[in-house]
Amino acid sequence: MKLWKLVSAATAFVLSTSANAALIERLGGLAYYDDVANLTWLADANAAGTAMAWADANNWAASLTVGGVAGWRLADTVDVGNDGGTYTNFYQGVDTGFNITAHSELSNMFYNVLGNGSKYNTDGTETGCVAPNFCLSNRGPFSNLQSDYYWSATANEYAMDADYAWGFGMNDGGQGSVYTTTRLYAWAVQSGDVSAVPVPAAVWLFASGLITLIGFSRRQKT
Repeated sequence: MKLWKLVSAATAFVLSTSANAALIERLGGLAYYDDVANLTWLADANAAGTAMAWADANNWAASLTVGGVAGWRLADTVDVGNDGGTYTNFYQGVDTGFNITAHSELSNMFYNVLGNGSKYNTDGTETGCVAPNFCLSNRGPFSNLQSDYYWSATANEYAMDADYAWGFGMNDGGQGSVYTTTRLYAWAVQSGDVSAVPVPAAVWLFASGLITLIGFSRRQKT
């Protein structure tokens, strides 16, 4: 078999190990990669150990180095200005309210990835989430995921006051504006797959070994 075919086969094998997975372990279990959203989440959802104000939460995430990887941040919210601050269609919100399954990395994790439900049905009736976990029935592989509100990295441009940012409730599935001095929890996330660079490196290391073996074999024949 030609060398390029061996390298191609090795690449396919390495990449196939993560195919069709929802949350894939990264950094020796320190993080998990969501291959649909293309985000890597810190495995410890309360690595800071405390709730904090919005600016402090953003600074904390930006200062992180985990498993030798920097570039962490808080989760984003796409502020579409559709019902921010007006509570139109509150129980099936777009950026404010409940049952939001798009426009927010935290809501996507809560609803779509972990499969948790809202405190309210879309008609406004309560679903019956009860203490101690309330609507956080599934934490997935993550540790210390609090049944409480978490900061988004995104300021709320449509709030009446500029000192508001988006927050998401891991206790009730609600999203809304929170005053930035309020103490909420912080969960660090990374854009993309933190293992994306090492995979090609591993393949080329494999190819380098093949080339060495081929050269050794040819020398033995001469």
